Amino acid sequence: MREHFLLDPGLVFLNHGSFGACPRAVVEAQRRWQDELEANPVAFLSRRSGQLLGHARQALARYLGAHAEHLALVPNATTGVNIVAQSLALQPGDEVLGTNHEYGACDATFQWVCERRGAAYRKVDIPLPFEAASFVDRLMAAVTPRTRLIFLSHITSATALIFPVSDLCAAARARGVLTLIDGAHAPGQVPLNLQAMGADFYTGNGHKWMCGPKGSAFLHVRPEHHAHLQAPVISWGHVAEGLQAHGDPNHATVAALNRYTGTDTLQRRLQWQGTRDVSAWLALPKAIAFQEAHDWPAVQARCHEAAVRAMHTLCRRWGLAPIARDQDFAQMVAVPLPPHLAPDLQQRLFEDSRIEIPVTQHEGRRLLRISVQGYTAAADVQALLDAPALAH
Repeated sequence: MREHFLLDPGLVFLNHGSFGACPRAVVEAQRRWQDELEANPVAFLSRRSGQLLGHARQALARYLGAHAEHLALVPNATTGVNIVAQSLALQPGDEVLGTNHEYGACDATFQWVCERRGAAYRKVDIPLPFEAASFVDRLMAAVTPRTRLIFLSHITSATALIFPVSDLCAAARARGVLTLIDGAHAPGQVPLNLQAMGADFYTGNGHKWMCGPKGSAFLHVRPEHHAHLQAPVISWGHVAEGLQAHGDPNHATVAALNRYTGTDTLQRRLQWQGTRDVSAWLALPKAIAFQEAHDWPAVQARCHEAAVRAMHTLCRRWGLAPIARDQDFAQMVAVPLPPHLAPDLQQRLFEDSRIEIPVTQHEGRRLLRISVQGYTAAADVQALLDAPALAH
């Protein structure tokens, strides 16, 4: 499958988790949309984009097990987290609950918001080795009467763990606590049914494991929260919403705005934030079609097996235990590193062996995060295992 991607043929690319990699067909689809836009920017953006983005949301909704009217297109999952965090009506003394496995940029978001609202951002320690069976109980035991939101990853960034988010969402809802799931790594790596999951807010990337273009992501919002969200940028959607709410007689203005801001509250407030290149969103259906054409469930299973096999090989070599069970990982695993390996291991692997792979940090431990995607050959994984920098 490597021939379908634009990756440097001289590179062993085992870091799909950071920024993804886009199939050639998806890149070409995006470029065609860009060509159409530039042929007549006014017609494309002001008269066609709303309908085209609606079609993209419909395809994405089918893929995610969601309803299109509950989806907003955003440039990345960090933006999705920020929209929710900055829209929360937090009061002094309220708290947001997370874990010690959350992505740094999103940690910073909640620290910033809570500091300015007089609220607290508390992180529950989820120890390693990871025990999925006790996860929900451990997190819910930390809930207090002041807890307004639980924020956590579906698949963690540094440790690559799959958290049991559906069970957590059900437990939180029973306690009257909102949930925001950072699904940056989940779409394309694990099956999703957002309607059944029941998270109040779920944001995910298209550019990582879905193989979509950079700049494609989504925010899924339960209907009772649509009117409470606001993107940081106020734009024409608010004008359309205001005109309609106040019964303005200038229906032509509202109709014109609707063609690119959308017609419902979620789209008006979140989707149109000024002029931007919307081609990444429009190419998402092509990314979904690419997966369908290549039997993606079989690809996911093959990649998972290769990833955990590599994990066990390295753990045996170094006499270390894995940080979790095989089923707690998908196509990405985090392998604990022994202390004797070079402090600049990531750089050495790239410079000496042309292997692109990250060394992550968690609670003072170094981890080698291995990503295995459809284009990853057995020879790529073997190159990692044979790399001099990973020798005894």
